[in-house]
Amino acid sequence: MEIGIAGLPNVGKSTLFNALTGAGIAAENFPFTTIEPNVGIVPLPDERLRVLAEQNESEKITPAGIRFVDIAGIVKGASQGEGLGNKFLANIRVVDAICHVVRCFHDENVVNVAGDLNPDDAADTIETELLLADLQQAERAIERYRKPAKSGDAEAKRKVEALEQAIAGFNEGKSVRVQQDLPEDVVNEFQFLTAKPILYVANTGEGDPDPELLGPLEKRAQKEGSSVVTLCTKLEAEIVELPEEERAVYYEEAGISSPGLAKLAQAGKELLGLACFFTAGPKETRAWLIPQGTKAVKAAGKIHTDIERGFIRAEIYPYDKLVELGSYRALQEKGLVSLEGKEYEIKDGDVVYFRFNV
Repeated sequence: MEIGIAGLPNVGKSTLFNALTGAGIAAENFPFTTIEPNVGIVPLPDERLRVLAEQNESEKITPAGIRFVDIAGIVKGASQGEGLGNKFLANIRVVDAICHVVRCFHDENVVNVAGDLNPDDAADTIETELLLADLQQAERAIERYRKPAKSGDAEAKRKVEALEQAIAGFNEGKSVRVQQDLPEDVVNEFQFLTAKPILYVANTGEGDPDPELLGPLEKRAQKEGSSVVTLCTKLEAEIVELPEEERAVYYEEAGISSPGLAKLAQAGKELLGLACFFTAGPKETRAWLIPQGTKAVKAAGKIHTDIERGFIRAEIYPYDKLVELGSYRALQEKGLVSLEGKEYEIKDGDVVYFRFNV
């Protein structure tokens, strides 16, 4: 699953991507530096991995990763092909969620294509282009179904009614996220951009965030049932370039208790509706990300298709109980290690050993 990093040009998208992945892609001071989407797997920090590795005396620790795609800046008129609009909207269409970077810093040396620094207006520009693209998509789609609907095709009639409802909402400035009564299968079929979960990243200066800039964006996110991660992409990118042993010292001296990238990775996990389970042993302790509600047999397939094919049982215990009681043996004594079948839904924090035979 992928999260697309989107926003107006020069708001800090590529700098954020540099910080997330250390890939060192172009982050120049002019629009359209990023023409092809850059993809990177960003490790998800998780203290539970260290604890499990110590318990199991593991040789290796492997974190789970959030996949981010850096998409070039969208400008006003993108839905009509302005800038590189069509290409960029197509790139957004194939990601699972949107990380919308919004400029919340003053800097005369960095061009602001939006003119005035108004985060809410900037967010409106992107949302409007996505709405217009969805409107065009819906209007094209509805024409395909009108004739069979008039001829009595019940399924075509249902789709026409749903698309008419969506079009009315788009014309009122309502995203699919807000139009919650639209049929899910219709939303999925037409890949509406405004149906994608969205997370706002407020890219601030190096000092304390300006509440006058941040406030309206936070209200917007609250209204949409979204959230805002506040960070300084420039600072985070600089810290990533430091040797790992020096980063903690830098954060401490800067008074940063929770690094912005760690907060963003966690927010990305929540945005995609993912759960994390663990496998642990002497060779490796590893985290695995799966959609919430995934059954045990499908989670087994995340590790290897042979394990899914030959699934017998899953031996499971909750990480929190391990910490509470202190050892695997204590969990066994309390009857907290269970054997589960294919239909068991893996929960966030489950430590799993799959039994299989092929």
